[in-house]
Amino acid sequence: MNPVYAALGTTIFEEMSARARASGAVNLGQGFPDGPGPEPVLRAAAAALTERSNQYPPMLGLAELRQAVADHYRRHQDLDLAPEEVIVTSGATEALAAAILALVTPGDEVLLIQPLYDAYLPLVERAGGVPRLIRLEPPEWQVSEAMLEAAAGPRTRLLILNNPVNPLGTAMGEEELAVIARFCVAHDVIAVCDEVWEHVVFDGARHRPLLGFPGMRERTVKIGSAGKIFALTGWKVGWMCAAPALARGLSRAHQFLTFTTPPNLQWAVAEGLAHHGGWIEAASAGFQRSRDRLAKGLAGLGLVTTHSAATYFLSIDLAASGIAMDDRAFCEWMLEGAGVAGIPISAFYAEAPVAHLVRLCFAKEDATLDEALRRLAVALPRLEDRR
Repeated sequence: MNPVYAALGTTIFEEMSARARASGAVNLGQGFPDGPGPEPVLRAAAAALTERSNQYPPMLGLAELRQAVADHYRRHQDLDLAPEEVIVTSGATEALAAAILALVTPGDEVLLIQPLYDAYLPLVERAGGVPRLIRLEPPEWQVSEAMLEAAAGPRTRLLILNNPVNPLGTAMGEEELAVIARFCVAHDVIAVCDEVWEHVVFDGARHRPLLGFPGMRERTVKIGSAGKIFALTGWKVGWMCAAPALARGLSRAHQFLTFTTPPNLQWAVAEGLAHHGGWIEAASAGFQRSRDRLAKGLAGLGLVTTHSAATYFLSIDLAASGIAMDDRAFCEWMLEGAGVAGIPISAFYAEAPVAHLVRLCFAKEDATLDEALRRLAVALPRLEDRR
């Protein structure tokens, strides 16, 4: 077996979800909503399944969806993309795999920012890339020019950037993104931008894509996800956006991964992007209300949380909450002692992990969040007795 995969265990998300299912725990670990998603988009998928073709769609994606993605980004992010610069993939993880396999030659150095989504490192290593790790520091969690310069080497070719940041719930600001863009231009680095949370941002903020910064149009792969935009994580419909020279290479890798994506889902996502932007905005507002509900409830239990500016996640700060346990131990206690599943932030590190934060998913119905809070309220006094 390839040693990259032989050394890997089951992802922390699958592990915690499986244990939650087996034990009846409230699952605030894996990041999926428990709502149904937008009904018009679901109806469009169902209708397409019976009324339209179920044979191979074009390898690059249905023309309707590629046009809808380009139009969507023109409206929402002021990006001038042609449909030919959009490649539809079977989810964002496939897009990441295609981009890394297409762009990394064995020996190339790839900059990875910790904490990082767990798929990045094995994909880079499987492509023969040399990972060079940048470690964000609390409480700012910001990338600086000094960090980038210190990590860059003579063969640095790629930077993988997750913004908004999945593990932390942070979103990069204009100045931080400008620093990254200037670095990429100066060092002739291609940026693969995992921007699946671009529409799940809060408090009036607006997502800024790195592709829109000076010098980045020809050196950025922008990755998006319909599963995140429409809260339909099981659909696994994503895309890569890149200038033609990059897109040609990306398509050659994509054609030998999944080749294509179910056509009925593609038609439905095209319908959603073109006609149901109001649902997207309402969903983001709903997730913000859920964030506030969970944060307020945890505060009432004496648990301090980090601020979530985006994504489905906030974290309990164990140290600030006066809990002398690391994140993995607390997640074990929370699952076994309280019947609530979370994710240790240390799972998102390849080395030197931060180990005092526990990530919780708030993209749930009120009843789900309230039940998790009730269980924690019952169990926390027992934790105090053990300390």
